[in-house]
Amino acid sequence: MLTELNEVSANGDHLPATLYRLLHDSSIQQDIKTKIGNRLSELIDDTFFVDVDKDDKRGLLTLIVKGKSGPPFPARSLSDGTLRFIALSIIESDPNVNGLICLEEPENGIHPERIPAMLRLLKDIACDIQLPFEGDNPLRQVIVNTHSPLVVAEIPDDSLIMADIERMGSSKFLSIKYLSNTWRDIPQNKNHTISKGDLLVYLNPYRKYKPQDVNDLTKNRVMDRSELKQLSLFSD
Repeated sequence: MLTELNEVSANGDHLPATLYRLLHDSSIQQDIKTKIGNRLSELIDDTFFVDVDKDDKRGLLTLIVKGKSGPPFPARSLSDGTLRFIALSIIESDPNVNGLICLEEPENGIHPERIPAMLRLLKDIACDIQLPFEGDNPLRQVIVNTHSPLVVAEIPDDSLIMADIERMGSSKFLSIKYLSNTWRDIPQNKNHTISKGDLLVYLNPYRKYKPQDVNDLTKNRVMDRSELKQLSLFSD
């Protein structure tokens, strides 16, 4: 609906109104349609641009996507992962958005081959600390949480922090670990560092091979994992 709420909310509402505002903001010296379309083309090969259809009679704004072939279609017909990508692309283009942006599991709803595109977008949303915080470089920080080895493998070591639960007797506490050989790897943190390899093993559902397992590959089959046997159609 036509509304004064024209900033993307925490749950992704007001996308059409926000894009409509950006498209009609004379202070923005860039082609927003093409910029967001180029972003979306990293996720959907056929995308040309995104636009907003305004229906004055019904007071309705509709976000539409136009491909290089075929008619435009409403963005609501896209997957949740793609809609979230569009929302983040609009946020990146909106100079009014600043502060802290938190995102849970950015890989959700995204084809594994497209995960790098999502991470590039998140990186570009965050401010470039080498440049002044102004204009097209607003002061923004992005924090995501993930359990995906594919995401972790794509992120620079100095941007990774591992949060884990440790036990001491009957007590549990949060343990924060940092990647070794980064700026966080200082003498005071030596008991709280982890290598990227060990972090990926922690996230990977397959356990590490042991020397005695080399000639017995069946010990590492998914169907032989005890916690999954109850789900197997071929269990004894």
